[in-house]
Amino acid sequence: MESGEKTEVVERRAERQPGTIWRDWIVAATAVAALVADQVTKYLVRENMAIGESWPAEGFFRLTHGTNSGSAFGLFQDQTVILTIASVFAIGFIIYFYRSHSDRSWITKFTVGLLLGGAVGNLIDRLIAGRVTDFIDVGPWPIFNLADSSITVGITLLIASLILTGGKTEEPSMSEEVESSDSYGR
Repeated sequence: MESGEKTEVVERRAERQPGTIWRDWIVAATAVAALVADQVTKYLVRENMAIGESWPAEGFFRLTHGTNSGSAFGLFQDQTVILTIASVFAIGFIIYFYRSHSDRSWITKFTVGLLLGGAVGNLIDRLIAGRVTDFIDVGPWPIFNLADSSITVGITLLIASLILTGGKTEEPSMSEEVESSDSYGR
């Protein structure tokens, strides 16, 4: 393999390697979309509904303005500082996972975007108000928001994709690319 070809292979691989997570438009677009949708809907609920107000007043699916100073399912109430720190660590772990995980399939990028958008959305609420605004009220489930939904869907899809692919990557490793280029370049 000539030096120029080897450099090209290294550059192509470097484009997919850890650098900044925001270079990946699928991750960035998904995270921004999830974050904006979450924050806009929470704002609309806070501005247009009193806490405890539901629309419609009865039914299985409702919008109910609620707040949560705890975590999922109302656990750890009034532990804002601890939950804020945990959120920052979770966001760091999501970024670490993505940067260190070799699978860069579109589904992994999409799920990481959902996880980041949801985690940042709830973190913003905790930092600004000390509690999270919830409004999606479905039957017996605790009231939740779009950030919670993004996190739940993201982790479910990520686990499913890892199970279905056996954790195998969609793209060849650097050594496979170099070996492949060596065999064709001779």
